[in-house]
Formats: sequence, C-alpha cells, structure tokens
Amino acid sequence: MNVPRADRAINAMVVVGLMSGTSLDGISAAVARFTERDGAVIPELLAFIETEYTAAQRDRLTAALTGATPSEYARLDFELGAWLADAAVAAIAECGVARVDIAAIASHGHTVWHEAPLATWQIGNAAVIAERTGLDVIFDFRVRDVAAGGQGAPLVPIADALLFAAPTHWRALQNIGGIGNITIVPPNRDLASVRAFDTGPGVCVIDGVVRRLYPEKLYDVGGQLALRGTVIDGIVNELLGERFFDAPPPKSTGRELFTPSYIDDFISKCRATGPTATDDDIIATAVELTAASIALAFAKFIPEPVAEIALSGGGANNPAIVAAIARALSRVPNVSQGATFAARRIVKFEELFFSGDAKEAVAFAFLGWLHLQHRPGNVPTATGARGPRILGAFTPK
Repeated sequence: MNVPRADRAINAMVVVGLMSGTSLDGISAAVARFTERDGAVIPELLAFIETEYTAAQRDRLTAALTGATPSEYARLDFELGAWLADAAVAAIAECGVARVDIAAIASHGHTVWHEAPLATWQIGNAAVIAERTGLDVIFDFRVRDVAAGGQGAPLVPIADALLFAAPTHWRALQNIGGIGNITIVPPNRDLASVRAFDTGPGVCVIDGVVRRLYPEKLYDVGGQLALRGTVIDGIVNELLGERFFDAPPPKSTGRELFTPSYIDDFISKCRATGPTATDDDIIATAVELTAASIALAFAKFIPEPVAEIALSGGGANNPAIVAAIARALSRVPNVSQGATFAARRIVKFEELFFSGDAKEAVAFAFLGWLHLQHRPGNVPTATGARGPRILGAFTPK
C-alpha cells in the first residue's frame, strides 16, 4: 500500500552521542533514534550509560586545563579517544540495535581551552574512535561556529528548539553541568526567536570546593553538605561583579574563568569573613553563586514570558541547588507579565522527556544527525555567528 508522504517517517537514523563535560565526572554516551515526520523531528533514547573517570584520568584532564607538555596533550588526545570509544561500544551493547544499523558516532570530546571568538579546542581523537568502533565519527562541532565569529557555545539550543519545545508556551531549558547554560524556546520552534547563553558556573565551583574541603568526596551527594550550611553574606554579590555576568549575550564561559585559583580564592574569601564560617557554609555559598547567577541572567537578559523552566544536568540531581534556584528566581520580577518567577513552574527535564543526565549526549547525537543531513547545527541568535553553519568534521570508519 502506498502511504502518503505526509504520514511517512523520513530520515530515521540512529546516532551515538558522546559527551565529556566541564564537571569532569566522566563520559556520557547516548544512543538515540531520530525520526522526521511532518516537519518535526522526534527523538527516541535507546540507551544511555555514564562511565566515571578514574582518579588518574580526572587528574590528567584537570592538569591539561592549566597547561601540559606537547607530549602529554598528544597522548591524552589519543587516550581519551580510546575512552570515548569504549563508552560508545558499551552504549551500543545496551541499545538493541546492530552496529551496522548505526549511522555514526557524534563526539563532543573534552574541552581543553575555549576562548571564543578567538579559538576553541576539544580533544578525544576521532580517528581512534573510528578505528575502535568501526563507525563513522563526527567531531569538532564548536570550531566552525567560532570560525564564523560565534561563541561556539552553547550548541544544544538547536536540540532544545527542535526537539524539546513546549507546544503552547515559552520554555527555558537550564542545563546545570560544569557550566550552566540556558536556552529560551518559543512554542512555535522558530529558530529566529531562540536565544541561549552560558549563565556562569553550574557545578564546577561547587564540586571544586567540595574536593578541596572534603578530599575523599568527588561532589556533594544529594546536596547533604550544602543543606547543613548557611550562605555567607556578601560573598556572592561580590563575585557577581565579575564582568562575565554583566556582559550581554551571546556569551560563553568555562574553566578558563572558573580555574583552580578561582576555587582557592573563593574559599579564602569565605574564610576571611570570620572564624565561624564552616566548610559546609562555604559549600552552601558556592551553591548560592550558581543559583544567583541564573537568577541574574533572568533579571538582566530574559524578557520573554517564560512559563516553565526545565532543569537538566548533574546539578538538577542536587536538591540544594534546585531549592536555591527556586528561591533566587522567586525574587526576580517577570517584566513581561508583572509577576514573579515564584509562579513559574520549575521542573526536571526528565519529568517532560527522558533522563536529564542524557540530554546533552542526545543533543550532540542530534548535531551528528544534522551534519549527516547537511543541515546547519548552530543557532546564530544564540552563538552570535555570522549565519547558520553545518557543524562538525567527518572521519570515515
């Protein structure tokens, strides 16, 4: 029977997305099927795994952010490629799809340096991934946008707009990874109305402080430490004086700003307030910095009538961060409607779709799908690039 074209699923394709974020937790690998139907793209998460970095791997990646030898950079590039390949193979084993039916792997790699619009650098060698998996690999997604005068970040907005828009209202998608980034999405999927930018630290300062004060811990599990503490007055407002927070979008940031020295200075500022400041107070203050930076972004740069804020990333699993964001946003008036964000619905991404931990890996799988379709992957209103560009470089299997 001939099916009318309007009812057919076209461009159905399975892509593996790989993500190593600024939180330095590990590698996220998602296998997703994208099906285009009636002009809309429908994502289906088939498998998702997270592979934690060992302490040695994390130490090497951390050291690379502040300077390493050419030999170490070259070796780490190849070794990370192997770690990414292993994560891809593990995810493929879980997805129920034969490897021959997977179109490609889309790998973000790991950002060593991001100084847009001058340069950006992600490692995790694509040729190594291709050799180990026997699959085509798409990588280096940020470079083309930066070359076109953009920030090269955030790159998830096109997925936020085309895959995760609300049907009837404006939605904000706030990712809380190592760095926080937000996408403002209209209900009509109109890319010209989409805006996105980095809000500041996600969990990178919080995790850095926890690792300094509690060396046996990688992060504050369940926000237990922060919830025991009290925010230290004055510190957050002082830190929000950093020029990044006042700069209008498009803008991006990373560990180039929130360095180990930044963590040390943060702790020193907190300790200087007096002998009563506890370690947990310092962690609570780091949580408040993340929440306040998000609220500041709404106050200064988001006039759209956002009705719903969907939280994703590792920070969305921390009750202390979620509660702090809700409190901070409740104090920010909604200029568009004369209300406050206390009335806004704050939800976890997984309440609307699938696991929020998988969202960025799925977004990069989608960027790989777009590359294979020869379609642009950036949103110029978000990155500031001179125009739409096909993102990524291709390494055949």
